Amino acid sequence: MGEAPAVQRGARLTRGARRAQLLLAARDVFAAQGYHAAAMDDIAEKAGVSKPVLYQHFPGKLELYQALLTTYADELVASVERAITTTTDNQKRVEAAVGAYFDFVAGEGQAYRLVFESDMRAQPEAAAVVDGALSRCIDAIAEVVTVDSGLDTARAKLLAVGLVGLSQITARYWLDSDQGVPRDEAVALMSGLAWRGLSALPLVSEER
Repeated sequence: MGEAPAVQRGARLTRGARRAQLLLAARDVFAAQGYHAAAMDDIAEKAGVSKPVLYQHFPGKLELYQALLTTYADELVASVERAITTTTDNQKRVEAAVGAYFDFVAGEGQAYRLVFESDMRAQPEAAAVVDGALSRCIDAIAEVVTVDSGLDTARAKLLAVGLVGLSQITARYWLDSDQGVPRDEAVALMSGLAWRGLSALPLVSEER
């Protein structure tokens, strides 16, 4: 999701386009104010629509927030899945997976704060979305580890959790430290660290 399109109040949009516009406006308001301080009035004003139009698409603030959170959580999962399925070179997979987290936290509109740092993070509805997304990332990586190394599910998942944790924490630190290290160098450093451990695992093809 990029910049919200400039739309005059009352302009006719398709339902899908209007929903996307409202989600972008909500992203900016929630990221700036947090869930509890944000008001539907603020989101409607940001989107350039009346409050009734906003309520036609989302019955309440919680539903709007959950839709936004789900959208960005799904984008993160899709990015990680692409990273590990677009190549069979395992070193490049690791670098792409780490890079996916760096790109997510550096993405437009501070969407990562909605996923990882929201004041709603402790609420069951929000936690379920975030935890589900992390589990899907872990499962996708663990599946590749299992296929390539022959490790059982428990061990493959442990390694996958390590890679996800490394990627997520270092990417957020990198962003909050004013990106003193260029993005590509930071990704290379962290993926190199992870690859030195993962490359020590025997490949199934090498054992045959």
